[in-house]
Amino acid sequence: MLDHTSDNRADMERAPTPADLVSELLMGMRLVGLKYHRIQIPPPFGIRFGAAEGRAQFHFVARGPVFLRSADQVIAMTTGDAVLMPRGGAHDLVSEADMPGRCVTAFETAPLCPSVSDINACGNGAADAGGALIFSGCMAFDLGSMHPLVALMPDVMLVGTLLERYPEILPMLEAMERESCGERAGFAGILARLADVVSAFIVRAWVECGCGDSSGWVAALRDPRLGRVIAALHRDPGRNWTVADLAAEMGSSRSVFAERFLEVTGMTPVRYLTELRMRLASQWIGRDRMSIDVAAHRLGYGSQAAFSRAFKRVIGHPPGAMRDGAA
Repeated sequence: MLDHTSDNRADMERAPTPADLVSELLMGMRLVGLKYHRIQIPPPFGIRFGAAEGRAQFHFVARGPVFLRSADQVIAMTTGDAVLMPRGGAHDLVSEADMPGRCVTAFETAPLCPSVSDINACGNGAADAGGALIFSGCMAFDLGSMHPLVALMPDVMLVGTLLERYPEILPMLEAMERESCGERAGFAGILARLADVVSAFIVRAWVECGCGDSSGWVAALRDPRLGRVIAALHRDPGRNWTVADLAAEMGSSRSVFAERFLEVTGMTPVRYLTELRMRLASQWIGRDRMSIDVAAHRLGYGSQAAFSRAFKRVIGHPPGAMRDGAA
């Protein structure tokens, strides 16, 4: 149990703001490029990108115009525009809004560096001003314990909406344009790193701007008292938390806390903590190759059997499937 001998009012005065809580939790964000394409293609064209579960998609238009077409919208993009699609999703890059799309994997490619391939349908290189020039990246988007934030993000996040408030991003976009067109030594690797940075910047800016119209989980973080509870759970998910502990963090009775938590997050504190633990466990076991018993111990489970039952109930398959690469 926590020692709560200090005055609650003084604690509240020292409580971090909701923005501080989100920033603290975002420290674990990992947005890592897996596969990139530099695409040079003359009009008319249509390039299809399929849905990739658990992956984000980034596009930068070094020379436009290009239309991004998804299931419910068509967005015009011009030279210097960038977009992040945090949940990926099937979409097309087209020269005209009604052009059919051809799967990006059907184009002939040539390696530029280990993670970047070149698709050149122009025939005479990037200097051909009649063609579009696009740099695209498929990314592993890992927010760790902040995973609920991904579901609240818009399908399409345009960098152009951020430039007025965050003018410092413009030099990064200009650098991407120069590297895309210039083909200097090492340009492909530099482009890949810039794409990662710009994508992370888009995510951070969205959070700093208030997460749009999001409610629910973000509303919990915006509530100063409830936000303290959420932050405590994320900082120490392996602790043997009780409802009384969490109510004390909030500075309220257990009944008031439990009712408020359920009202804002849509789940009980116990369920929230279990799902948080299992999301972290799936990353530790699948990505970091942590052993199941170590993950179970770090997350507060007294036995591997109890941990495995909880994992299967939440994730849908046993933790061994993550470890063996079967999931």
